[in-house]
Amino acid sequence: MQYREMDKAALQTELEKCRSEFEAQKAKGLKLDMSRGKPGKAQLDLVSDILTVLSDPSECMADGMDVRNYGVLAGLPSAQALFAEILGCKASECFIGGSASLTLMYDTISKAYTHGLLHSEQPWSKLEKVRFLCPAPGYDRHFRITESFGAELITVPMTPTGPDMDLVEELVKDPAVKGIWCVPKYSNPDGIVYSRETVSRFANLKPAAPDFALMWDNAYCVHEFDGDFLPFDDILSLCREAGNPDMVYEFASTSKITFPGAGISVMATSEANQKYLQKLMGVQMISYDKVNQLRHVKYLKDREGTLSLMKKHAAILKPKFEMVLDTLEREIAPLGIAEWQKPKGGYFVSVNTADGLAKRTLALCKEAGVVMTGAGATFPYGKDPRDRNIRIAPSLPPVEELRQAMEIFCISLRLAALEQLLG
Repeated sequence: MQYREMDKAALQTELEKCRSEFEAQKAKGLKLDMSRGKPGKAQLDLVSDILTVLSDPSECMADGMDVRNYGVLAGLPSAQALFAEILGCKASECFIGGSASLTLMYDTISKAYTHGLLHSEQPWSKLEKVRFLCPAPGYDRHFRITESFGAELITVPMTPTGPDMDLVEELVKDPAVKGIWCVPKYSNPDGIVYSRETVSRFANLKPAAPDFALMWDNAYCVHEFDGDFLPFDDILSLCREAGNPDMVYEFASTSKITFPGAGISVMATSEANQKYLQKLMGVQMISYDKVNQLRHVKYLKDREGTLSLMKKHAAILKPKFEMVLDTLEREIAPLGIAEWQKPKGGYFVSVNTADGLAKRTLALCKEAGVVMTGAGATFPYGKDPRDRNIRIAPSLPPVEELRQAMEIFCISLRLAALEQLLG
């Protein structure tokens, strides 16, 4: 029976039962971490043979150079070709970075503020106002990048097909709106895949700002854990065909393909943007780690090799996500106190509780030994206006620990809901 259908006496009985269960869990003294979408040990062990891909100095010759030495700012041509094949763009549109695509995203925004982008009339730091669109629920680190530079963050609601495009198309008429953050495939945290119509509308945007930046973080482009690989359109080609060749900056990495702490990343953008940005970046660096780039080229080989590896990751991840979703269906669905997405890929399950329950639920989880992403983190400025979105990251804990964590989560959510109803 749903909680809202119970009378006060039944709710009080349920509350006492729930408190008893919560105290029993708390007494176990557990310390479980579900705060971030980190690959688990089994996934790291799966790819650890990448460490021995280069075993002899003679193997460090590639693309006509010794990769141990200086040079080649944009990265190894073979690494550019690998990412180009995965993303569907041209190798000349790819700049290869280090282990975190977040660094490349930050650097792009930083350059916009210090120097301006290719079509900027002046650096953003000299403008009276910079506004940035933030589809939410979304990725907290995206929001914090633009917030750290002083941009005004504007929330755009997510829909089942992606950001609310009617609102986006209206907001970009303001010349102070300089860009938008996007995770087009298995969005963080909802796991939503942007529809073809949504992607097309993004490519055909007509922003008032000539230097509008479509920050296209394709972090989960090959990250299915349930079902076959889902192809996606090349956003660079679509923007070029729509007359917006320099609008998009696409990012991806091997963070959840090989090692999060020792992978490679890419920024794919027009050749004109590459020429402009590389002139600026050439002042701050010689190049990223080409030895590691070569290691990844040899290990992943090509798109098919990458997709084959991702099936092995999926075999590890799928039982964890099934555990989370099955537990929610069994323990929470009948109560009518939350709803959630059922993703086929990515790294998160997004739960929307009844309004006003997220902070209390997560505080109870922490009290019982389960650390999760803070309430509000998936919204600009860390403020969820309805205090309801919770991001569950199932990937790191082993299945048995995940089972314990989900038991605590469900008890905490039930307890928070009952407290509110009996308030």
